[in-house]
Amino acid sequence: MLQSKSFISTLKEAPESAESVSHRLMLRANMVRMLVAGVYSYLPLGLKALSKIENIIREEMNSVGCQELLLPSLQPVELWQKTGRDELLGETMIRFTDRRGRKLCLGPTHEEVVTDLAANFVKSYRDLPFVLYQIQTKFRDEVRPRFGIVRSCEFIMKDAYSFDRNVKGLSEVYEKMRLAYEKIFKRCGLDFVSVKADPGIIGGDVSHEFMVAAESGEDVIYKCSICGEVKSAQEVQIEACPHCKQDMEKINTLEIGHIFQLGEKYSKPLGVKFLDEEGKQQIVQMGCYGIGVSRLISAIIEQNNDKDGIIWPVQVAPYQVAIVPVNVAENGLLSKALEIHNMLEANGIECLIDDRDERAGVKFKDADLLGFPLRITLGNKWLKENKLELKDRRSQLSKDISGQQVLEEVRRGLKQSKE
Repeated sequence: MLQSKSFISTLKEAPESAESVSHRLMLRANMVRMLVAGVYSYLPLGLKALSKIENIIREEMNSVGCQELLLPSLQPVELWQKTGRDELLGETMIRFTDRRGRKLCLGPTHEEVVTDLAANFVKSYRDLPFVLYQIQTKFRDEVRPRFGIVRSCEFIMKDAYSFDRNVKGLSEVYEKMRLAYEKIFKRCGLDFVSVKADPGIIGGDVSHEFMVAAESGEDVIYKCSICGEVKSAQEVQIEACPHCKQDMEKINTLEIGHIFQLGEKYSKPLGVKFLDEEGKQQIVQMGCYGIGVSRLISAIIEQNNDKDGIIWPVQVAPYQVAIVPVNVAENGLLSKALEIHNMLEANGIECLIDDRDERAGVKFKDADLLGFPLRITLGNKWLKENKLELKDRRSQLSKDISGQQVLEEVRRGLKQSKE
């Protein structure tokens, strides 16, 4: 991809309204653009990162036997009335009446809809167990949208739902999903913790949240600096470690995932029943497993940045390599950059060439802001010695390489960045 032909227009400064590091950097890097408060367009760089996160999620969900589907955003309010959650959500739910007089809402989540679907499918114990998931847009009329896409009125979520014959089966799939979540967040380059949590309006008896430390985080955890014990705010009565008896550090965090053992909370009122081996009617045991997909972009940037910009983990970087010919008018530099670009792309490595007629300093600043893992610079050393500079964005270490070493050195550099 040529930067001159791309939909990238960087900003030196973020708008004053941007409250968090991730929001400021996403706006400066032209990843998202606000339409109205709490509603954002995902521009090409933001969408590429989002798509890579979604692919990681799909791979891990599919690996544990989950099946993907897509549920409607338009939902009848009467379904929510059966569980009583229409009153719990109150004005957060975006409701309207269509021309046929039907009372509908824009789905803030999908427990009711997927449970209604299961009620029409499950008849026998032979139909169980199964786990369904989707990646889809949710809608909530937030009182105070904040921090860009962290707390917005329209956001992308992965929600999964498990259906089991008994509590034992539910507990087993819950643990399987918990481990899958850990793999997802590790692959996204996140340093995270898991804590017991309040199920809130989702409900259920057992619940865990996955949290990342973030300056702008609206949640709080307490962590022991000695043994690493972590407690949620709900669990802590005194700010001391139960093991070390030392004060626990208060850390602002951002929730990135939440899992629940729902039991019969939805299956009972919505009639998800089955006949067991003895012909007796039983109620299905359910679990619910959510990831804030769009929120993950903010979490990744919150944990991977410096004074110059974003530092993308390799697995989710919109592009893996920035190629910078210092002077595009200089004989042969741009053609060599294109040659390297095509060779790397043919080997599955995504590259962006900064072919703009700009000063070298401008190009380097933008490369640091956009934060792709590796940068290849073609300048005077190439013209005089046939040497390229390969620089690692995270470590800031650079070295000179020959044109013949590019593929080998880039592969090595990307591998080291993953470790």
